[in-house]
Amino acid sequence: MEECYLFCTFAPILPFRTIVLQIQIFINMRNSIILGLLLLVAAGCSDKPSGTVAKAPVRVKVTELSPVGHDAATTYVGTVEEREATAVSFTGMGVVRRVLVSEGQTVRRGQLLAEMDDTQARNVLAGAEAAMAQANDALARYAQLHEAGSLPEVQWVEIQSKVAQAQSQLAVARKNLADCRLVAPVSGIIGRKMLGAGETAMPSQAVVTILDIATVKVRVAVPEAEVAAIGHNTSSIIKVEAAGITTRGGHIEKGIVADAMTHTYDVRISVANGDGRLLPGMVASVQLSSTGSTAQAEAASSDYRLPVTAVQKAANGQLFVWAVEADSTVHRSNVVTGAVTGNDITISAGLQQGQRIVVEGYQKLSEGTKVEF
Repeated sequence: MEECYLFCTFAPILPFRTIVLQIQIFINMRNSIILGLLLLVAAGCSDKPSGTVAKAPVRVKVTELSPVGHDAATTYVGTVEEREATAVSFTGMGVVRRVLVSEGQTVRRGQLLAEMDDTQARNVLAGAEAAMAQANDALARYAQLHEAGSLPEVQWVEIQSKVAQAQSQLAVARKNLADCRLVAPVSGIIGRKMLGAGETAMPSQAVVTILDIATVKVRVAVPEAEVAAIGHNTSSIIKVEAAGITTRGGHIEKGIVADAMTHTYDVRISVANGDGRLLPGMVASVQLSSTGSTAQAEAASSDYRLPVTAVQKAANGQLFVWAVEADSTVHRSNVVTGAVTGNDITISAGLQQGQRIVVEGYQKLSEGTKVEF
């Protein structure tokens, strides 16, 4: 009020613009003081201290531990293969006139597959038949002389030799003509067709391949550390999603030479395929069960399996996993690991049944982090 009194006292002697400027300055000073007081009051009434923003839980994927039984199955990825593949070819050289089958077609033994131009073979056969007729005529004439005793024995043997030669040439000519027709030596399904009409076939050059798929084999690559546990009668379950089939496998064949790069052995499992739904090249999921001794079973009953990536390594070299507690926070649990099977690793010590272990999303975790799943 004193400022207003002084202002009003000296107002008559001040210019009009100066009076307006003084009024604006007075109003601004008053507003600034009021704003400052409001900010101080707001800061004093705040419930939360500065810098304490609550963090959102980290989203993870967990698995609940359960013991690994001694007869647990190991899953592999396999490929369906034919039981046997037969490459069918002409025995001579010539131009292919027609191919009567296509890829994927079912054929039976003795069925005509392809034909080759047989013009030359027919001409050779005609000549051989003529030579055979001439030899037979000569043999009939000389036979009368031989019976009358007027034919030297040497000439009689010579005419018999010519007849035998003519018979041999005739048989070859007939065989060459028959070879212009390519027939299926076995029953099966046409896998590939390598030659078509108009192309020149060379001796032993495959025209088509016939696959025997009445029984197929599923081939899997087994690591060298696991192949010893697989026997010829190991139980297996084959699942082929492309054919909608889940069935038990039969006899097992084990390869004896390891792949130099992957150190794996080929294992082939026989599977019945009477309806022909399993085709070579289809991808199969293969579960192989291995049964150990009683001691091995008891030792394995307390083991657990986790994805290899779930096991972390601390700076001191200690292996650990992230275990989720009842309050949804994670804490390190030191573990002792065992054998690696596929993408899983065996945990032999450090964990208990029923614990929840983080298997995905562990990259953002630290001790005491709150999680959700």
